[in-house]
Amino acid sequence: MRASETDGGRRTTRRFPLFTRDTARPEGGGRAASGDLPAPARQWPMLVVLSTVAVGLLLTSLDQFRVGALLVGAALLAGGVMRWVLPSVGMLAVRSRFTDIVTYGVLGLVIVLLALMAQPKPWLVIPFLKDTLHFTMKN
Repeated sequence: MRASETDGGRRTTRRFPLFTRDTARPEGGGRAASGDLPAPARQWPMLVVLSTVAVGLLLTSLDQFRVGALLVGAALLAGGVMRWVLPSVGMLAVRSRFTDIVTYGVLGLVIVLLALMAQPKPWLVIPFLKDTLHFTMKN
């Protein structure tokens, strides 16, 4: 008999199973508020990020591209900060804490930088990028 058969189906070895039947919850993936509150209040970090992204996309669609894109990037950066600071962030926790922080941070930073460099009249000019473009596109 196997150990799992004698113990009522529970695994008694430390060896990983050949086939996984479920996934582990990410670190910090519990509720962000107590269970007696309604569902939206328990997931407030995710709702803050999603509502900020929605406002940013709305502004983008209303010919305010730069401001809307900045808001989307800022929402992702805020999600990374919340994932770093708060012990439990609800559904904002997707992977490990480190992976979530890096993912939210890098994506947010790239979106903010692209919004700042958008044409016409960019708010941020990086001189070596123009030289690099001319070097790569030279005939």
